[in-house]
Amino acid sequence: MTRIRTTSVDHLLVEVSRGDPAPMHAQLERELRAAVRSGRLGPDTALPSTRSLADQLGLSRGVVVEAYEQLVAEGYLIGRRGSATRVARRAGPTTAAVRQATPAPPIRFDFRPGRPDVTQFPRAAWLRSVRRALNEAPADRLGYSDGRGLVELREALAAYMNRVRGTAADPERIVISSGYSQGLALVSKVLRARGARRMAMEEPSYEGARETVRAAGLQIVPVSVDEDGLRFDELEQTQADAVLVTPAHQYPTGAVLPSQCRASLVAWAERHDALIIEDDYDAEYRYDREPIGAIQGLAPHRVIYAGSASKTLAPGLRLGWLAVPAELVDPLAAAKLAADHGSPAIEQLAFADFISQGELDRHLRRMRLIYRERRDALVAALAEQLPALRITGTAAGLHLLAWLPAELDEAAVIGRAADDGMLLYGMESHRIRPGGPGGLIFGYGNLLEHEIVEGVALLASIIGRAGR
Repeated sequence: MTRIRTTSVDHLLVEVSRGDPAPMHAQLERELRAAVRSGRLGPDTALPSTRSLADQLGLSRGVVVEAYEQLVAEGYLIGRRGSATRVARRAGPTTAAVRQATPAPPIRFDFRPGRPDVTQFPRAAWLRSVRRALNEAPADRLGYSDGRGLVELREALAAYMNRVRGTAADPERIVISSGYSQGLALVSKVLRARGARRMAMEEPSYEGARETVRAAGLQIVPVSVDEDGLRFDELEQTQADAVLVTPAHQYPTGAVLPSQCRASLVAWAERHDALIIEDDYDAEYRYDREPIGAIQGLAPHRVIYAGSASKTLAPGLRLGWLAVPAELVDPLAAAKLAADHGSPAIEQLAFADFISQGELDRHLRRMRLIYRERRDALVAALAEQLPALRITGTAAGLHLLAWLPAELDEAAVIGRAADDGMLLYGMESHRIRPGGPGGLIFGYGNLLEHEIVEGVALLASIIGRAGR
């Protein structure tokens, strides 16, 4: 148990009223007793001295002393001469609901998708980049940015994306954001201000992205996804001003948009004077097929390319970027300034150095091998233990999708797994239109190989018990 070591506690949120017919000491006892029972005052929490609390509440010290003594007698508090009065270690929530609640089982396996293994973060290389940034950066880089972000990072990112992802990025048309989520929020806000009303989105798609788009006031129009990605026959009917796609590894199905479909998507944008938002969230991790270049390289004037360091390095860095058409640079930079006055300068400079020194390439080479081995372990375990599940989306990324047979209910499987300490994630929350076949999205980036195998074995046992 963590002991709260504060030695000078002089304020506590309790309320007493002279209009209440109950005596002041009884009111104070009631307030403190309720705070302990609810858990607001946790075990071993130090309370203010009687003199300090009396001064805070405008009471005589004797009233507070009487209240403390009563609660000590009831076992809620512990008072020792020469030390602070504390909440008893055995005190805590005592409602009937809490007493009867069954404690949740400990989480043994969490197959949450989209989580990289942050224990593999290249700390030594990153520290070297931070040191070089601090030693070499001009002083003015620590001032306020112009909204696009520091030029060092924009230049490093343009060179990297053009080399690795086949983009046609210009450093002058890149805006740095605090991760992908903020980037999408800025884009949605700017498009709405410029008259956009409808955004087409893949069905299914990432729920968080839909919430971000809706928050900006845009109407979402679902467009179905098949084994080749976005359905263009449906897209043609949307009258959308923009479309958000994950063409390199559709989330969550894992479909890859073929090259001819990418050209068709650009043609659609040209015909309808629309924009394409390309979420390239985990394209660096490809295992069984050659990488396909980003759509942005085909039509930089029609595509907003969004990337981030969340999957390649760590989500906690909160570094994202947007390569955008020229007419959107200034509005997006202004929106970024209005949001937070720019992303942290030291992190931008460190990341620019990290890329330029070749450290990102080295890190990704190492992580591709690690993630491929984990993917292989998951695919093999599912094939052996649960052959009735149909697996898709294995060629890239940090997750795959396993479609459930019709006799298995997605919510029921997830619920039974949670009862046994395993967290699984289904398709339903990713659908814009409810209903459809059940499936489980297995993230493997943040699990060791033996954990993956043990987790699948547990799932097979759960499903086997349910079928008896």
